[in-house]
Amino acid sequence: MTKVALFPGSFDPFTRGHEDIVLRSLKIFDEVIITVGHNSNKKRYFNIDSMMECIESAFADNHRVKVRIYDELTAELAKRYKANFLVRGLRNTTDFEYENGISQVNKYLNAELETVFLITSPELAPISSSIIREVHKYGGDVTHFLPYKLPD
Repeated sequence: MTKVALFPGSFDPFTRGHEDIVLRSLKIFDEVIITVGHNSNKKRYFNIDSMMECIESAFADNHRVKVRIYDELTAELAKRYKANFLVRGLRNTTDFEYENGISQVNKYLNAELETVFLITSPELAPISSSIIREVHKYGGDVTHFLPYKLPD
């Protein structure tokens, strides 16, 4: 049986920290589907279609990684893709508290769904999408923090 995992998030933008979680997930799962979602609590900074293309370019040589856009419950999306696992990266205890609550609801909505938490690699832990957005907004160079080149 193929082990398929979803890696859901708004990925606004997708960072080297996110890339690290995907690459490490491939040691556990046969396929990882990065699902770029619409978060009703957030207004996107980077266009979602452009971000999908950027993420696809970062994994262009890896047939085990797919990228999809979604606008539905993650637990339902997992059923549609026959994924029994969600992968989430944790930078700190605040992330754990937030992600733990979400994982409990996802388990309630889809009893077959297990959430797997991976601790962010120490050198990447300080990177967050919100910091990258702020640096980019004010003209700072963010290329070091992203696994792809941003479109002009």
